[in-house]
Amino acid sequence: MSRRLPPLNALRAFEAAARHRSFARAAEELHVTPAAISQQIRQLEEFLGTRLFRRGRVLELSDAALAVQPLLCEGFDRLEQATEYLRVGTKDGPLVVSTPPTFASRWLIARLSDFRLRHPEIELRLHTSRHLVDFDLEEVDVVVRFGSGPFEGLCAERMMPEAVVPVASASMAAKILTPADLLQLTLLDDESHSWDPLFPNWKDWLASLGVEGEPRVHHFGDASLVTQATEAGLGVAMVWYSLVADALRDGKLVRLFGTTLPTQHAYHIVYPHNRAHVHKVAAFSQWMLEKGREQIAP
Repeated sequence: MSRRLPPLNALRAFEAAARHRSFARAAEELHVTPAAISQQIRQLEEFLGTRLFRRGRVLELSDAALAVQPLLCEGFDRLEQATEYLRVGTKDGPLVVSTPPTFASRWLIARLSDFRLRHPEIELRLHTSRHLVDFDLEEVDVVVRFGSGPFEGLCAERMMPEAVVPVASASMAAKILTPADLLQLTLLDDESHSWDPLFPNWKDWLASLGVEGEPRVHHFGDASLVTQATEAGLGVAMVWYSLVADALRDGKLVRLFGTTLPTQHAYHIVYPHNRAHVHKVAAFSQWMLEKGREQIAP
């Protein structure tokens, strides 16, 4: 069946001008002149036999154009997705995933064998980094981002909520009967969360429990070091739940007083919209969401 469609360039010009409500901004996006945009719009209006814009001091869409703009925008989004799939989705290139270092070492690595078992056709390359990946400049397919969002211009799926828990090794936990006992012990602190006003500090948390005094705190610059030191019995730590969930399950660590301090933070699976239907991206994202649901609630 043949399709009677207007020229694609004319449709692109209209979609951009309608979205920006400006010929000049549409021209800048499409790297042409405003005059070229105006000419394309005229050709499209002649093809359709109807006016698309009300020209005046402010550029306004006609009623018909206003009705079809969302459909046309969606159509270009789907066309971009299909093109991206043809460009990278059929290639045998590896799936490149970027995650925070501690999340990779304390949570993801222990689960990756299951992903490889389910998807032996996907070669996975894991990069660890704390910086925000720029998908336009870096060869990364999916990132795991921690925070509360939003993640503008990207697909972001909430994978796993996060909370803070006080923990100790089993031998040290046996010495702690009340919160006041913590003043006699070494408390461990991860300085990497100093940017986060939601993360409690030892002094404020103890004060909220009615414990007054100056705690003895040793500072580390990395969450992984804090959890390892805690498991080794060097002190008591306040840590993100996901980073010690496996250790709590295996009995390496004990949660003190059954305490959980909820936060608004979570781990998210993030990737560009135009890669949503690429097999390797969709497979990894769905697997991560499943593993996040399996995580026992903090």
